[in-house]
Amino acid sequence: MQDNPILVEVTRGSLVESCHRGAVAIADAGGRVLLALGDIERPVYPRSAVKAMQALPLVESGAADAFGLGDQELAIACASHSGEEAHIDAVRSLLAKAGLTEPQLACGAHWPIGERASRELMRADKSPTVIHNNCSGKHAGMLATAVHLGLDPVGYERLDHPVQEEIGRILSETCGVALEEIGIDGCSVPTFALPLAAVATGFARLASGRGLEPERGQAARRLMQACFAAPDLVAGEGRFDTIVMRGLRNAAFAKGGAEGVHCAALPSLGIGIAVKVDDGTKRGAEMVLAILLAKLVPGAEQVLASQLAGEMRTWRGVKVGAVEPAPALKAAVRALPRQSAAAAAPR
Repeated sequence: MQDNPILVEVTRGSLVESCHRGAVAIADAGGRVLLALGDIERPVYPRSAVKAMQALPLVESGAADAFGLGDQELAIACASHSGEEAHIDAVRSLLAKAGLTEPQLACGAHWPIGERASRELMRADKSPTVIHNNCSGKHAGMLATAVHLGLDPVGYERLDHPVQEEIGRILSETCGVALEEIGIDGCSVPTFALPLAAVATGFARLASGRGLEPERGQAARRLMQACFAAPDLVAGEGRFDTIVMRGLRNAAFAKGGAEGVHCAALPSLGIGIAVKVDDGTKRGAEMVLAILLAKLVPGAEQVLASQLAGEMRTWRGVKVGAVEPAPALKAAVRALPRQSAAAAAPR
């Protein structure tokens, strides 16, 4: 298996101290690849990056309308949240509207991603519960879908449950590939391996609606608009996806996943971006996506200035190094002028 190129270099002083290898795919809704770096046909588990696709049955089934779900409940169904009070309230609201309870969530418990939320639990001498899991909103949406369809909610997380079978079918159709390798995500639901190019195509279809049935295209727009309306719920304060969607509302939908996956849908250009960093670090993946967004989306360079600076500092605040795009990524980005990407957008 050929090594992927180095995408990001981490310097300290005059030395490259470490580096992040990986692959990048940018595609339009027809599957035309606009940028390819590394092995973009190698299957990867997109993990939480595809939560908006996993939430499509919540809208397509009619559950969202039946239970009167608003932007906050739909955004939290697409979220990898920080476990802050607003996130917990949104999950509880989704559960309550569907007549569900927290113990029905099968995601398992972990300490909140948000440092402040974890400290608050510790100060109160409490342990985290399932609702603090960053995937609890996704699970609440899956449960609501099962209940609305008259299915047994018990076991909704298992591969052979109709809700997961429907999610697998939707992922396959949206990304335009057959699903072969299947793993189990950290929150206990199936995660389907897809070529990175197919993931980028799927995000382009979310962005543009092209290649999707009209009902699915409407569902995708509704979910993305909910995330644009409540970007703080999709991730949390100070986190990359919230910064992107708050600062570039309607221009860029961004969603990260575990193990160095990060994706984006750009509605104005009708394209999708999928990044996979081999070492699984979000530092590398977020830098790659920030550089691509800065090139493709007007205003992104200002919104993502602190991310793009990539400064390595001591605990006293002295700059001693940087996280920077490697030559291969710089060359690829230079070869992708904004007008070329715009030409891919539907007219």
